[in-house]
Amino acid sequence: MNATPPTYHTEVLIIGAGVAGLFAARALAAAGRQVLLVEAQDRLGGRVHTLMPAGFTRAIEAGAEFLHGAVPLTEGLLAEAGISQQAAAGQTYLVQDGQVQNEDEASFFTHLPQLLARLEALAQDLPLADFLTQEFPGAAHAPLRAMATQFAEGYDAADAHRASAWALRDEWAAGGADDSPRPVGGYGPLLHWLADQAQLAGATLHLAAPVQQIRWQPGRAEVLTTAGATYHARQVLCTVSLGVWQREAGQPGHLSFVPELTAHRAAASQLGFGAVIKIVLEFRAAFWHERLPELEFLLSEEPVPTWWSQLPDPRPLLTGWLAGPAAARRLTASDATILQLALESLATLLSTPVADLQAQLRASYVRNWGTEPHVYGAYSYATVGAPAARAALATPVAGTLFFAGEGAYEGAASGTVEAALVSGQAAARAMLALPPP
Repeated sequence: MNATPPTYHTEVLIIGAGVAGLFAARALAAAGRQVLLVEAQDRLGGRVHTLMPAGFTRAIEAGAEFLHGAVPLTEGLLAEAGISQQAAAGQTYLVQDGQVQNEDEASFFTHLPQLLARLEALAQDLPLADFLTQEFPGAAHAPLRAMATQFAEGYDAADAHRASAWALRDEWAAGGADDSPRPVGGYGPLLHWLADQAQLAGATLHLAAPVQQIRWQPGRAEVLTTAGATYHARQVLCTVSLGVWQREAGQPGHLSFVPELTAHRAAASQLGFGAVIKIVLEFRAAFWHERLPELEFLLSEEPVPTWWSQLPDPRPLLTGWLAGPAAARRLTASDATILQLALESLATLLSTPVADLQAQLRASYVRNWGTEPHVYGAYSYATVGAPAARAALATPVAGTLFFAGEGAYEGAASGTVEAALVSGQAAARAMLALPPP
């Protein structure tokens, strides 16, 4: 005999136990609201995932890892949770045409003043690729176009044919890409601390509860999960990723609204959501320092072009990074194929046979965020017209449906943990500004 699927009642239902959802849950519960938080996966964190796969000597970051630029809310929470930061250290190297160069000798940043001067004079926003073709045509500017494109695709996980030149102008002018401390122990402890704080304040958390439909009317919502559970709430805060918003009806992970939220869906489709593949390799020793002393970042044109170490932590760990269109082209590649591609890229960069790398390899881990269920990508980037689209996506509906997440954030911290926190904070404040039912 089959059991009847459970039904739950709450004042506030939050969909998604990532950064935005957990922060909002803590704020709302602390203010006395009855909060129930549902998460599709069997873990907390969303695109933050600190874990310890087999073979590794310590935990690794499969998702978010750094703090980029000014992130006051993130830093304040880390301090409140008693989690310290460790500044990155070391040397950045570039490998071009087989030659190793220091960052100061040839890099994107050497072209930045010239790029910013033209971007400041740009009267109308354009996709980055169109801006580069218009302002820097011809063979003489090919290295500049290539570096700007590679930086936007690698750092922002953006498609240069969609990414906003104005948004990149603002990001590049603000800096922060070269200032990358890490939370000691990773982001995971912060997320679990937020969850503990929310539950101590009275919030309830349900994991492994993927939502498939939200039926709503002013002042009331009925939320259905794939397992058959039903949640009734007066208000719903939806913090799902842009990847979920962009899933079409009939695709796995599609979230339906009844009645449909046509304007929100259209806004989400206008925004960019980049793919990322992260490869983490732990070796028996940091042998690369013989060729590249004090290696922090290694940039190249290899199939896996970007690598970084854990300096000043001496742990013999290298992380490979493949982002944007290059990662999207490998959505269907197996982890074994991606690992082999990574080892071949690293072998070329270090002038070391693949067999020697494999002999030194203690453990490996591959995370392809573009194929991640309930996520379908890594983080958002601004397209032309993004401010209006983000504002539309974040707009509450009838005091009943609210929206948050880094994809709904507009500001200098786009695509970061800070963006998700700020968005979750704003949504919680908007909900608390309304009188309780």
